Amino acid sequence: MEVTSSTRRTLSIAAFALMAMAVASSLEPVAANKDGDVLAALHKGLEDPDGNLKSWDPSLVNPCTWFYVTCDGDNSVTRLDLGNLNLAGTLAPELGQLEKLVSLDLSSNSISGAIPAALGNAKSLTFLDFSNNDLCGTIPTDGAFQKIPASSFANNPRLHQGGEYEPSC
Repeated sequence: MEVTSSTRRTLSIAAFALMAMAVASSLEPVAANKDGDVLAALHKGLEDPDGNLKSWDPSLVNPCTWFYVTCDGDNSVTRLDLGNLNLAGTLAPELGQLEKLVSLDLSSNSISGAIPAALGNAKSLTFLDFSNNDLCGTIPTDGAFQKIPASSFANNPRLHQGGEYEPSC
C-alpha cells in the first residue's frame, strides 16, 4: 500500500492535534486576573460544607461574577461579604494583594489560625469583621490594621492585641 503525501499530511495534523489536546488537558485552570488568583487561594484554604462558594471557579472570566464578591468598574475586588456562611479553615496571606479591597466580612464562621500580617498590605481596607470565629495569636498592627477597631476581632477567645506579632498559634 502506497502512502500518499495527502495521507501523510492528514496523519501529521492528527498527531499534532492529539499532542496539543494532551498538553492542554494537563494544564491547571488559571484565573483571568490577579484578584481571581487571590480569591482562589482563599477558597483553597476554606471548607465550605454548605456549598456557598460553588460559584468561585478560577476558570471563569473574572471573579466579579462570583457570589459574595463586589467589584468596581475596573473589575477589581472591593468587597467580600462572607459572614455567617458556615465556613471553616484558614485565611490566605494573598488577601493582602487585593489593592482595592475596602470591606472584608468573615464574621460568624469557624475561621481558625493566625491572621496573616500580609493582609495589612491591602491599603484600601477600611472595614474588617473577623468577629465570632476561632482566630488565634496576635492581631497585626501594621498597614491597614491601624484603621481597624478592636471590635472587629471580638469573640475570638485565643486572639489577643498588643505585644509582638505572633504568626502562629
